[in-house]
Amino acid sequence: MSEAALPGRLAEAQALAWREGASERTLRRDGRRWSAWTAWVLLVFTTPGVVLLAIEPLALPAALICFAHAYAVPRIQAARGARAPVPIGSARSAARLDGADPRAERVALGLLGDLVAHDARELVARSGLVVERGRLGAWLLGEQGALLVRPGGRRVFSWCVRIAQPEELPAADRVAHLLLALREDEEGFATVANLQFSGAAWRLRRRLDARSRVALDAARAGMA
Repeated sequence: MSEAALPGRLAEAQALAWREGASERTLRRDGRRWSAWTAWVLLVFTTPGVVLLAIEPLALPAALICFAHAYAVPRIQAARGARAPVPIGSARSAARLDGADPRAERVALGLLGDLVAHDARELVARSGLVVERGRLGAWLLGEQGALLVRPGGRRVFSWCVRIAQPEELPAADRVAHLLLALREDEEGFATVANLQFSGAAWRLRRRLDARSRVALDAARAGMA
């Protein structure tokens, strides 16, 4: 994400005029597509296993391979979605910021705290993610990547998104840039971001680390 934009609209979203803008309709459609894809994967891999067992019970090893694929493919996709957000203070964040100025990091974290409410500030300290309520649902923002908890709290979207800034920028500053972009143009933010996963919240939660689960649980409670 860059900072240049016309009022009320992200410049990046304007540059992607060829891409259909995100909306309630597109999110519902994409959610149905991901559900259909998951069901198709389960059907494609479990059906041969069941048929093999029906024809020849001794084919159990081959059937188990089919069932293992049916289990592993959706699990891998959920893991991919869980990797999208990078919380402040996580191992991935620490690796990128190795050698960074600790004072700059503290100042950036303080400025981020000024942008959010008290409850959200405490949640950032505990989870490394900022929770922001929007029109499309509750967003969880890391220094890169975002999760969107839809109304009802049952479905989660995972997005790959980052700002167009030098890698040396403090982690909290990167989160603040994403937060401001989201507040300026939520639909544009979702349009620019690349969808990594959509599915049941419990599927993605199992693949998150313990800190990120705290933020996800808080977002789901707010959308229930």
